[in-house]
Amino acid sequence: MKALSKPTIYEVARRAGVSIATVSRALRDSHLVTAETRRRVQEAAEALSFTPSRSARSLAEGRHAANGIVFPHLVGPYYAEVLLGYEEAAAELGRSVLILGTEGRPDATAQVLDLASRVDGMVVMGRTVPDDVVVELAATGLPIVLLARDPVDGLDTIRSENRATARELTAHLLGHGHRRLAFLGDPDASPDVADRYAWFSEALGRRRPAPVRCAFDVEAGQRAATALLQRRNPPEALVCANDEIALGAHLAAAKAGRDVPGDIAITGWDDVMAARFVGLTTVRQPMRELGATAARWLHDRMSSTDPARTPARRRVIPTRLVIRRSCGPDPCEGRQVDP
Repeated sequence: MKALSKPTIYEVARRAGVSIATVSRALRDSHLVTAETRRRVQEAAEALSFTPSRSARSLAEGRHAANGIVFPHLVGPYYAEVLLGYEEAAAELGRSVLILGTEGRPDATAQVLDLASRVDGMVVMGRTVPDDVVVELAATGLPIVLLARDPVDGLDTIRSENRATARELTAHLLGHGHRRLAFLGDPDASPDVADRYAWFSEALGRRRPAPVRCAFDVEAGQRAATALLQRRNPPEALVCANDEIALGAHLAAAKAGRDVPGDIAITGWDDVMAARFVGLTTVRQPMRELGATAARWLHDRMSSTDPARTPARRRVIPTRLVIRRSCGPDPCEGRQVDP
């Protein structure tokens, strides 16, 4: 039998007909609350068997003036751009930011729970902690927004579009006559990458290859591409899960004496600044907009007088295929190569 979730400060406030700040003051016997209001709040708390938690008190009092954001990693241009967008928007809203990276932490869940006790709201990005941890935190009344992650019932979710652009990118390579395509990156490590691989595979039909699993950095991309290029019958095109892997593949091709795109085509995803310098065909996603939207949505949740009754929002931010010289211009639509 599934355990019942603990009552939240929002439920007490709704039952007593007051704000969460008033609940917090009443339960602390603050002189700012009238005797009648204190009585209503105490009766509501007793009826619900509510015990105020540390995070609920902090949320109600707004004493932290800080937001938390949980990243899988704290390195790489993609995460840096998302964080810049998040911090800029949070600063405009008068909030400071506490950042946690979970990569390599054996106690990631404990670290996330600790961060939750020190902030007024939290953005959780990617597969940093399991869904049940997210649900547990939300049940305490802590406002949560999910970023670049599969949705969880009742919580706001922001993602970038992967499906249409993954199919368009694959069609572009097929249009050049390439038939031996390889996908570099680990779909199990990221919901976004899982989507990209799924729709890359869908576009290939029966020719779909297994992914070449590797980490999302330049060194991993170079190692994976080097191994592929050493095959007797190497791929004609490398579809990389992000630009860092693609930049590593460029290095591998150069070291092997292979021309790009003459001998092998290479594509990436994200459109980080370095992609433009090497002429990388990629998918541009608005990384700063992802972070800024998450900060604003979290602020909306924290400002709501009744977040439990506010419907969860879902947003998919559009992306765009950017064609450069790493696989040539579009042979079907005649589009010019981007600079």
